[in-house]
Amino acid sequence: MLNGLLRVALLISGGGTTAREILRACKDGRLPHVHPTLMIASKPDAGGIQKALAEGMSDKDIVVIRPKRGCPGSPEFGEAILAECRKRDVDFVGQYGWLPVTPGNVIEAYQDMIVNQHPGPLDPERPPGFDFGGDGMYGRRVHCARLYFVRKVIGDYWTEAVSHRVVTKLDRGAVVNSARIEILPTDDVVSLQESVLPIEHSVQVGTLRMFSEGTVKEIRRDEPLIHRAMFGTLKEAKRLAIMLWPQG
Repeated sequence: MLNGLLRVALLISGGGTTAREILRACKDGRLPHVHPTLMIASKPDAGGIQKALAEGMSDKDIVVIRPKRGCPGSPEFGEAILAECRKRDVDFVGQYGWLPVTPGNVIEAYQDMIVNQHPGPLDPERPPGFDFGGDGMYGRRVHCARLYFVRKVIGDYWTEAVSHRVVTKLDRGAVVNSARIEILPTDDVVSLQESVLPIEHSVQVGTLRMFSEGTVKEIRRDEPLIHRAMFGTLKEAKRLAIMLWPQG
């Protein structure tokens, strides 16, 4: 931290509503020790760019770095990200609707200081696949899979907004912050997404506060999120979600 401020890079691919909420929290006093010093968008038409400009972020600190087609997570892509971070002495990287594979050299450079926003329950302590993360699980697909699963298997209708560490294995980093959201009997994928999004914002703002104050603790579940007898239904839920929401 420089001058007592956690200097943060915001990584986005789409609308950037969480990044906007973080910028607002820095301005209104909720994040007094956080300074968003860089935004990286993975595509030039990301809606979050205009939102950041509207919140007063300088255009010189908003850059577009596109991953090379066919080379997801390449070291060259990572070096381009790191070069922008080094220019601004970035301490912390947050992925807020970031879709590209994060290169290993970025994860290594910011070990334990890089987090991801996820819109559903994760259980990284258990075997891969026994939660609502993993390959293809992002955006509305997560909400769709969770809705299908709870209605097929359990009567305890809830989902979670999560902040977790980024590691080289997708969605396998430890959870550092989360909040539960009730699933209503009338919910569909769109209404559930609308219910979860403001909670996602508060979870990510809270995560940054903890990192800036040095109070981060990893969260582990006492009981597995998914028992083996439920695994087949979970796989079916994910398969259907990817089919029904091809754009995520």
